[in-house]
Amino acid sequence: MTGSLNVVVGITGGIAAYKAVGVIRLFVKQGHNVQVVATAGALKFVGRPTLEAISRNPVHTELYEGVAEVRHVAIGQAADLIVIAPATANTIAKLAAGLADDLLGNTVLASTAPVVIAPAMHTEMWQNPATAANIKTLLSRGVTVVGPASGQLTGTDSGPGRMEEPEAIVAAALDVAFPPQHDLAGKRVVITAGGTREPLDPVRYIGNRSSGKQGVALAAAARARGAAVTLIASHLDVPVPDGVDLVPAPTAADVLTAVTDAAATADITIMAAAIADYRSSEVRQSKIKKETTGDELTLTLVKNPDILATLAASKPRGVVVGFAAETAETEDELVELGTAKIARKGCDFLVLNRVSWSEGFSTDRNSVVMLSRGGDIVMKASGEKLDVAHRILDSLLPR
Repeated sequence: MTGSLNVVVGITGGIAAYKAVGVIRLFVKQGHNVQVVATAGALKFVGRPTLEAISRNPVHTELYEGVAEVRHVAIGQAADLIVIAPATANTIAKLAAGLADDLLGNTVLASTAPVVIAPAMHTEMWQNPATAANIKTLLSRGVTVVGPASGQLTGTDSGPGRMEEPEAIVAAALDVAFPPQHDLAGKRVVITAGGTREPLDPVRYIGNRSSGKQGVALAAAARARGAAVTLIASHLDVPVPDGVDLVPAPTAADVLTAVTDAAATADITIMAAAIADYRSSEVRQSKIKKETTGDELTLTLVKNPDILATLAASKPRGVVVGFAAETAETEDELVELGTAKIARKGCDFLVLNRVSWSEGFSTDRNSVVMLSRGGDIVMKASGEKLDVAHRILDSLLPR
């Protein structure tokens, strides 16, 4: 997925309208501009101030507001994507009939953008032949229908008709806006992710602040593009994507063994894990006690193998990509450090990002600079880590 979208989120008058706040929040969090078009009924369930605070834009409700700028069609004309959540039975019927008696109806009719709806209603309404016929009509016109799920409804009712969760709605909508590519079909991609932990004793370890989010995003992106993905994971803070082959590797030694084996048959190997540079020369078999060590504890550390350099020197058949997190003050300094590092490591590409107490680690966003073996800047990217992951893969495809 690449690019920022102008997304219209239509909210209609159902109890599930409160979930629309989560839909808006996810779109905004991923860098998209969200315009909310709420019906009068929707505002009985969720307040305008909440919607404006989450969307960071005024909420549009009235058909005859902004007549001078022809707002009743301008919102739809500017939309890249329209998502209606919840879509009540009444709204679905109006959409199927092509009615435009409110601002939301006008917005849909005035737009050529893809439309995604998330139905929400009682089971009897969802299963009514009229609703079924309306859904069939909308599907025939290319409207994407997400859900509904089966579960607890209003009161004691339970069954099909529950609105899908915001994460599922947004993921489906973005798949419509950015159809999954399969340009890595038939390729094998190996990715390391997370931060290694080098044990001192059964309780303590030497580690780092890596969450594994960027590596997991790379795995998700490669899988979505059709690759067979092996994720060599060191202590992740995020779930492993579906369809990815997981190989746990808690220490640097474990990563070295796992990636050496996996990279031998890989088309792309991406070393996104934060590997500890040092480990303790002695791993105690029982907990180190402060009562026996006194006021000071001296540890002797020894260097871990340089996994990236070792892998590059073995000359696997595929492309080898390294990652380097640096506490550089400027981009020029970052590139200078990266140019020296890629010369030492011998990998095909090096992805650089700056880190600090509040930047890089454990965040949902990233800013990277990608260098080729000769030190040339191949690509720069900033945004959600999944978007950055796709940009990295885009740069590798010509190889």
